[in-house]
Amino acid sequence: MRATFLSIKLIVFIGLILLFVNCTKQVKTDNKHTEDLKIIGYVAGYENYDIAKVDATKLTHINYAFANIVEGKPKFELDIDAIKISKLIALKKVNPNLKVLYSIGGWTWSDKFSHIAAYPEAREKFAKSSVQLMKKYGFDGVDLDWEFPGQRAEDNAFRPSDKENFTLLLAEIRKHLEKAAIADKTHYLLTIASGADQAYIDNTDLAKAQEYLDFINVMCYDFYNGWFYQTGHHANLYPSEKEKFKGNSGQEAINRHIKAGVPANKLVMGIPFYGRQWSKVSLNKDGLYQTAMTTGVIVPYWDIIKKIKSGNFKKGYDNSAKASYLWNAIDSVFISWETPKEIKLKTEFIKEKGLGGAMFWEYSLDKDQELLNALSKNMK
Repeated sequence: MRATFLSIKLIVFIGLILLFVNCTKQVKTDNKHTEDLKIIGYVAGYENYDIAKVDATKLTHINYAFANIVEGKPKFELDIDAIKISKLIALKKVNPNLKVLYSIGGWTWSDKFSHIAAYPEAREKFAKSSVQLMKKYGFDGVDLDWEFPGQRAEDNAFRPSDKENFTLLLAEIRKHLEKAAIADKTHYLLTIASGADQAYIDNTDLAKAQEYLDFINVMCYDFYNGWFYQTGHHANLYPSEKEKFKGNSGQEAINRHIKAGVPANKLVMGIPFYGRQWSKVSLNKDGLYQTAMTTGVIVPYWDIIKKIKSGNFKKGYDNSAKASYLWNAIDSVFISWETPKEIKLKTEFIKEKGLGGAMFWEYSLDKDQELLNALSKNMK
């Protein structure tokens, strides 16, 4: 009887040790993941913003936007580009681990992607010149922001074969990046910004495309945007119970990418440093999911803070969607916006899902770094 009791005590003791070891291993794994999380900030060259104010200590990557496509090659078209790029590259002195990429395309300059991706010779020309431009300025990689393959966007060319051609284009760029990597004894990054809706998934083959990519920046914003004469959350984390018709959310956007075949750790969740504002809104339900006489225009975060100080805006929160909004009943103005509260919830979501980190658009829209500080703090 005593021997049995001692045996039980021994088994319990061993079990507690194993439990402690397993818990310790889990903590180490979680910490490792947290250390690897990316904070990627887009910096728009066309914005009137002093690059010297960029806080490189809070970023792991910077994407400089944008290069246009001219005669089949990426090209910087602004007079100020070279100066701003050199200042960004100089930030590596502050943060030696910082990676600086340049982004090609964007909403306006995605009009020629379909053409350069359609033919082998055009793909090779574009890929070679992309690597040459990267090396000329000292970038660490290339980011493609093709909006949107296979779909009508801002007066862009598109064709059904974009789905296959997009992957072929990425494969060609990766091939030439690898050649440069062998010669330079380093690794060059290739990333994309992807759409958040099902149409983007349907018009791309992300399961194959991701094989050539280091990670994918999912644009989890603009769910209600400049095409909508109706208000709504433009970057809600979860679906809203208040929404009458099926909308979108960050959770659904990420799940679509995972279902499409992209590993979770290759997905970077996009966060907006701006809001969307509608005017002449119907005076019901504090303006949420109501018709408006204007579409949702972009409002920088710093400008929203300024508007709140007028005292005319009432703060609202949709708990089901985890999204904040503002309502000005006097002028019938509705604003969907991102706050530090949403930033915290999204960083928790990123960690829970095992994602690769967070991306934001765009640095100058949060000039006092309130959102960036929240992102940096909560990501750690």
